Amino acid sequence: MSKTTSTATDVLRTAYQKSVATYWNTERNPVNLRLGEVDGLYHHHYGVGDYDPSVLEGPQDIRDARIIEEMHRLETAQAQLLLDHLGEVSSDDRLLDAGSGRGGTSFMAHQRFGCQVDGVSISEYQVAFANDQARERGVADRVQFHFRNMLDTGFEAGSRQAIWNNESTMYVDLFELFAEHARQLEFGGRYVCITGCSNDVTGGRSKAVSRIDEHYTCNIHTRSQYFKALAANGLAPINVIDLTPATIPYWELRAKSSVATGIEEPFLTAYKEGSFHYLLIAADRV
Repeated sequence: MSKTTSTATDVLRTAYQKSVATYWNTERNPVNLRLGEVDGLYHHHYGVGDYDPSVLEGPQDIRDARIIEEMHRLETAQAQLLLDHLGEVSSDDRLLDAGSGRGGTSFMAHQRFGCQVDGVSISEYQVAFANDQARERGVADRVQFHFRNMLDTGFEAGSRQAIWNNESTMYVDLFELFAEHARQLEFGGRYVCITGCSNDVTGGRSKAVSRIDEHYTCNIHTRSQYFKALAANGLAPINVIDLTPATIPYWELRAKSSVATGIEEPFLTAYKEGSFHYLLIAADRV
């Protein structure tokens, strides 16, 4: 049986979790909101693929709007890529979006598969925002968001055909996270994450990686930690894709946009110097 109500005391168990929740409860960054206004899908991740260079042409007012639309297209392409790796999903299956943000990937999953999707976040603001979106889209009976901790969701064991983290694993201990995911997945079920991770050899000495950590109040894990934690919890990688080259164009375009935050240069530096990687990992519950 799953939990029916959650309080902040139940969900936020450490001072660090409280600080992360505070960050996302107060975050109103235009780089997330303006892109979401393009078509109502609000993402909290980055993009993949080459951008159309023509968006950098024309008068400033038109140019900025076209850059925003192009960035949103690349972010949506990233979410589509994640969903491509969820394997066979039927309309009767139940999926879990761990660290669901304002709900963009969850809505895309429901639109593609027609199944029930639950999202969890430790940000009460994000949960309320995403549930409002579900009501506006008329899918609140199938796509629901919950104020819960991804390390202890309260959902039933073996209840999920697929689970994903879209750039949210850097806020938690990977061994705890993957243990909880393995508990919730059916045997043969699929786990997918897209994440930034540091190079085991050079990442710890990279000033650029440290700046990313500080900017987002997160704790970037090394590449090897992902595979150690997966193996320890019965999650066998079936596909690993280095998306680093594919995400660099997004960051180069974002650096030219009106919604740049100043973190673009550390990302570009870290990716290009090889201290930071952008990976997709798909693993089966065995």
